[in-house]
Amino acid sequence: MDQRAAVGVILAGGSGRRIGGDKPFVPLAGRPLLAHVIARLAPQCRRLAINAAQDPRLAAFGLPVIPDGTEGGQGPLSGILAAMDWAAAQGAARVLTAPVDTPFLPEDLAARLAGVDAPIVLARTADGLQGTCGLWSVDLRDTLAAALASGTRKVTGFTEAQGAESVLFPEGDPPPFLNVNRPEDLARAETALAGT
Repeated sequence: MDQRAAVGVILAGGSGRRIGGDKPFVPLAGRPLLAHVIARLAPQCRRLAINAAQDPRLAAFGLPVIPDGTEGGQGPLSGILAAMDWAAAQGAARVLTAPVDTPFLPEDLAARLAGVDAPIVLARTADGLQGTCGLWSVDLRDTLAAALASGTRKVTGFTEAQGAESVLFPEGDPPPFLNVNRPEDLARAETALAGT
């Protein structure tokens, strides 16, 4: 399957408190963190959007901005539901999601996940599942909406209940799913980019 058949959504709805807030705009090697994730995903997707609250600064990235699919404060599953809804409106059967704090995503993420025929396919490393880096069937929209309405908030709780499959990605330096959550993570990412 052509990896560009994927449509993708960058999950950028979190508050980013541990890194001082405004996570999409945190500078990394002179560019906003969001710009790094776009650069990784855009070549892999025929369409790309950002899941976030409306913010005029996001217009500079030239991508659609889609709000959470439910009331705020319901965590990443709400963003994944919004991604599914947006993908369905694009006529896509599945949607690729990744968080805004992963600047070193694999360049073959979409292709490798698309190689598995399952309603949910998640990236996995030796450290475990990367719960928000996945390919999701839009047919799960009603199921996910019902799970959110019943109080489900943990991504892996939902994915396990749906029998998600996973694809193992090799370790790297920097790790492909390094999360820039704290100042020390940002420093590590800066060091990695300085060495390339």
